[in-house]
Amino acid sequence: MTGRARPGTGDVRVIRGAGRVGFMPLSSRKVLLLAADDFEDMELLYPLHRLLEEDVTVTVAGLDDHPLKGKKGYGPLPVDTTVDHVSADEFDALVIPGGYAPDKLRRSETVLDLVRTFDETNKPIAFICHAGWVPISAKILKGRRATSVGAIRDDMVNAGTHWVDEATVVDGNLISARTPADLGPWMKALLSALEN
Repeated sequence: MTGRARPGTGDVRVIRGAGRVGFMPLSSRKVLLLAADDFEDMELLYPLHRLLEEDVTVTVAGLDDHPLKGKKGYGPLPVDTTVDHVSADEFDALVIPGGYAPDKLRRSETVLDLVRTFDETNKPIAFICHAGWVPISAKILKGRRATSVGAIRDDMVNAGTHWVDEATVVDGNLISARTPADLGPWMKALLSALEN
């Protein structure tokens, strides 16, 4: 299995240390990004590129090996592997973008097992917008504080979540955000978690 190439490989020139000033380098970190067709374009692309900027190895895993298309037309986006070929112990964090993709991801027992394992091992799980459906189906939100797009608030509350209307909510290893408008603080929280 291979992940996305880090900046500085190929024809791209990267100045080391040009990322987050005063922070530990994240080049040893590996993040699993779950994806399916009809992902919310910015909720996948922003974390993908932001993590690559920090020299994090990102592996995009799909339900199968076909290239993906965003709900707003981005694509084809190739996947690096499938969810059947990854293990939570290979990664330091999990990212789940929103859109319509989470409704497909939550139907995969393999995906739900991955999410549960990330949670049991206290590794960061970052989800945004409709991606809250995935941890709901994995049954890891009961008694936890989180946010999501307002459209799935009832689903979050019915799963036992203490839902709050904030841009980004961190509760232990869970890092949640509402919508693409909250991508900045959501990624700052994830990068901070990866430094620890």
